[in-house]
Amino acid sequence: MSIPQFGLGTFRLQDKVVKASVRHALELGYRAIDTAQIYENEAAVGEAIAESGVSREALFITTKIWVANLAKGRLIPSLQESLSKLQTDYVDLTLIHWPSPNDQVPVAEFMAELLQAKQAGLTRQIGISNFTLDLMQQAIDAVGAEAIATNQIELSPYLQNRQVAAFARQHGIAITSYMTLAYGRALQDETIKAIAERYNATTAQVILAWAMQLGYAVIPSSTKRDNLASNLLAQQLTLNEQDMAQIAALECNGRLVSPDGLAPHWD
Repeated sequence: MSIPQFGLGTFRLQDKVVKASVRHALELGYRAIDTAQIYENEAAVGEAIAESGVSREALFITTKIWVANLAKGRLIPSLQESLSKLQTDYVDLTLIHWPSPNDQVPVAEFMAELLQAKQAGLTRQIGISNFTLDLMQQAIDAVGAEAIATNQIELSPYLQNRQVAAFARQHGIAITSYMTLAYGRALQDETIKAIAERYNATTAQVILAWAMQLGYAVIPSSTKRDNLASNLLAQQLTLNEQDMAQIAALECNGRLVSPDGLAPHWD
């Protein structure tokens, strides 16, 4: 995997809250941070990084281009603005956050712009987010599968997105899982609780370990230092085949993120 398997998510965190989360995470050893233009927290994330004393070379920073910035002539300037807010000359990974609604900007057009941003040195790697099978194929046709580092998708025990994951794997594209804990719902699942008890682990650790064992990258977020530290320990947990099968059986197409006017036609 050309991207870190474990990182810090910053969705819904802003201002002092996101600064504290990033600061605590970096102190605990996190080195991958995921943000986005629409989160409106890039500047605060940049401040936290600058104040941390951690060298830029040690970090892996991801941001995402918002749909309003997908058009030719807007994508690259918007990324340059993101870099300014993040106080860096480059990001390690830039994703298309959502496909253009109603195909207002064709996939081939914005992927070409994103590739140009990479060639200009603004981003080390490029990728996509919330892309279906058809949209992934369009992105591959535009820039080649080898240019696409990851597809960041909603993926949890309740929404395992197996078709998209299998297609990505077939083309050598990593999957990054967001909403892995299902907005906290999966933390209360009785099956996962039972597995956690057997390992003397938390339910969050079990879920994150499950996703990583399937080969996915995870980016859990938290405002609490203790939870940030606990989540890190998921990297040391190995589940057995029975555990993995029990979690696999929890699939129920439990999608939580499908905003009107923005979401594509899901597979």
